[in-house]
This record gives sequence, structure tokens and C-alpha cells, in this order.
Amino acid sequence: MSSDSKCVFVTVGSTKFDALVAAVLSNDVFESLKKTGFDRLVIQCGNSKVPLSPRIWNDEILLDTPINGISTSIWRFKKSLKDNYAAADLVIGHAGSGTIIEVLRMGRKLIAVPNETLLHNHQAELAEALDTSGYLIASPVSDLAEAIQQAMSKDFERFPEYDGSKFSRILDEEMGFI
Repeated sequence: MSSDSKCVFVTVGSTKFDALVAAVLSNDVFESLKKTGFDRLVIQCGNSKVPLSPRIWNDEILLDTPINGISTSIWRFKKSLKDNYAAADLVIGHAGSGTIIEVLRMGRKLIAVPNETLLHNHQAELAEALDTSGYLIASPVSDLAEAIQQAMSKDFERFPEYDGSKFSRILDEEMGFI
């Protein structure tokens, strides 16, 4: 793999998000990935349906082959996605708070796609707030190809580093220690 290789990593987390997996494997998204210079696509699909009828290589790897000129790997679960986030030039993920925070703290470009099938659609609220602040792009599944174009041409705000002292200070104030 050359140093010019560009990778997009897609994650649905521990949930099932069929619509995101199907959208990522659509012709529109592959065209958008090619236009922006990507040559590798890695998808963590969880328990989602994969519309390609992939050959099952083993319990985890579902597919590892080029599709539309882009090297594509699809697998279900790993203990940690940290290495995948680190290797990605762009992360497309469900808009779960844990995924968002981990990806943004690593300084990666992120497209957060809320899973609208979840109760109360809390993911949409979080994604929209962070989009408005300039940290990521919030996108519905239907606009994913366009969101990829936007993400690769946008300069994102740097997400703040973790500061554990803030929580301690709030707790101390509430308990009357300060």
C-alpha cells in the first residue's frame, strides 16, 4: 500500500444500521469516494445486513475485495476500533456519543449519520449540535455522497482535549467542598 493511499472507515458500532451500510455500498458513494481520492473502504457492519451477498471468509470477515476500483473490507466486530480510526483519513459513523468523542479526540474528520430508527432520535440532536459548532458534518443517510465531498474540503474545528478536573470541580461544588 502506497503512502498516498486514502482510507475511509465506516462504523455502525455495536448496533444494527442497515441503511448506513447500504448507503456506503451505493454507486453514488463509491463515485464520491473516487472523486475525493479514496482507494480503501473499511466497514465495521455489526449485525447489519450487507447487500452484496458476500462470501463468508470466517466468523468475522465478510468481504475483502475491490469494488468499483476501491479496496473494500467488511467485518462485524473487534474489541477496539482505535487502530481503524487512526488509519482513516475520514470516519463515517453512527452518531453515538462514544464514537463521536473518540474520533474527534483523535483529530479525525467525521461524518456522523444519525440512526433515525432509534427511539427519540437523540443521535440527531448531538450530531446537529456538533455540526453547528464546526466539529463534524451531520448527514442523513440519503445525503452521504455529498457529505463526503463536503468533509474532504472542510477545515474542522479542533475538538477540546479531555479535562477531568472540570467534573471533579462540579462534584466538589455540589457536595459543598468548595
